[in-house]
Amino acid sequence: MATRPPRPAELLLLLPLLLLLPSALSDPDDEACLSNLRSSLTDPTGSLRNWTAATFAAPCNGFTSYLEGVTCNNGRVYKLSLTGLSLGGALSPSLANCTNLQSLDLSSNALSGPIPSELSSLLNLAVLNLSSNRLSGPIPPELALCAYLNVLDLHANILTGLIPDQLGLLGRLSAFDVSYNRLEGPIPALLANRTAVAGAAAAAAALPRFNASSFDGNRDLYGYPLPPKRGAGLSVLAIVGIGLGSGLLSLVLSFTAVCIWLRVTEQTALMSGEEGKISHLMPDY
Repeated sequence: MATRPPRPAELLLLLPLLLLLPSALSDPDDEACLSNLRSSLTDPTGSLRNWTAATFAAPCNGFTSYLEGVTCNNGRVYKLSLTGLSLGGALSPSLANCTNLQSLDLSSNALSGPIPSELSSLLNLAVLNLSSNRLSGPIPPELALCAYLNVLDLHANILTGLIPDQLGLLGRLSAFDVSYNRLEGPIPALLANRTAVAGAAAAAAALPRFNASSFDGNRDLYGYPLPPKRGAGLSVLAIVGIGLGSGLLSLVLSFTAVCIWLRVTEQTALMSGEEGKISHLMPDY
């Protein structure tokens, strides 16, 4: 017996029910992104209790999100904000699978390990805030591929190495902070004086020049807007050694001078005594 196709009126009745169900067409990349991120994190306060496998399969329904800290847009993960939740662990390179992500804020946690260079695949990313964690290693120069970055905040971590020159090419960058890390070397000229990025004077005036507060707290970082590179200066041990050596040399010289003076005095006294004896023995003429 052949089944008849549903009538238009029946479809209209089913439509509200379909809208209430989570989207069956959720992006598999978002699922991989979120599930791998969750497995790489520790959650001592239980803030991610609803981050479960069932929810990862359909995290979004249109503009509705079923996950703590996730904002959705047209069924895709649009923003991810997990700030101040005491989260530990590392950043998963699978974050790159959230290809529609425009804002990633994981600040004020206890995350450690490196910043994955795979984040450069987030071509729509406008905000990257990983500040106030325990992230280490270098700043990936590949972040310069995120051409829409407006905010790059990495302050208060344990990042080392040079600030990549490539970051100076991010023409949309309006907020930049790498203060209080362990960075070294010269500050890229295009970050200190971004007027060189634009050709026209009007466009150049619109680009910000990042001041010293963006770079403070990095002992071995130098160049405008920070002071120039310091001279090789002497270490404390070298200064102490020089002081002790100078004092010992002065003591030796003083002792030598006293010995010479005593020797000369003794020789003078002997010569005076011999002259007296000779004059007594000589006959008078």
